Amino acid sequence: MWFSGEGSGTTSIIHPQLFDPFSFRPEVTNNHMNQNEDQRENTRVDPVWPDSGGAASNPNQPVWPNSQSGGSGGWGGPSPAPTPTPTPALPSTPTVPHRMNILNGAYDGQLFAIKGVIKPNAKRFVVDICTKGDIAFHFNPRFNDGGRQVIVRNSCRNKKWDKEERELSGFPFVPGEQFEMEILCTSSEYKVSVNGSPLLTFKHRISDLRSISSFCIYHDLDLISVDLRTQ
Repeated sequence: MWFSGEGSGTTSIIHPQLFDPFSFRPEVTNNHMNQNEDQRENTRVDPVWPDSGGAASNPNQPVWPNSQSGGSGGWGGPSPAPTPTPTPALPSTPTVPHRMNILNGAYDGQLFAIKGVIKPNAKRFVVDICTKGDIAFHFNPRFNDGGRQVIVRNSCRNKKWDKEERELSGFPFVPGEQFEMEILCTSSEYKVSVNGSPLLTFKHRISDLRSISSFCIYHDLDLISVDLRTQ
């Protein structure tokens, strides 16, 4: 069989034995390309936006995250405001008179620490370390005791005062000024220091340290802090 084809105004003859069907490719026309574009337009999938008011008409259409879905991902509603953290309460300033209970008694190495300000017109102040019925250590600075500044130390047992101790070379307390005092309890005595300098010692007259139950402060000073700790 012979085939004829149209070229540029001439006629070509193709011998059947020389025809290769795999080398023949039909020309793609513009009409054919336009048909393919139309088919792709017809199968295009459009997304559904959150405010479209409903689900996609085509089940294959993707749906964008909806603010009404309640989920945590996507473009949901605003995140809840963080819960405010409560502010811890500041420790209150101790007032005078001041009493601090001591659980399980005193012990060797326990430190009584006081920070305060002497009142401008102070006459005296008192620090007592007590049992339930007695005063184991009475510390009493006096700013005008017969015209002298003196620190009286004593104890009170069975409602009777013992012998006073008064002798001391220095007096570190000044009206209107701040001070820091520490009383260290040892196995044999109390050791008192003021503003970092040793001041005096007082031998135990009540030797049962476990009987100590309170720490009291009175009279002409304003307290900043009172603390019990181990040295």
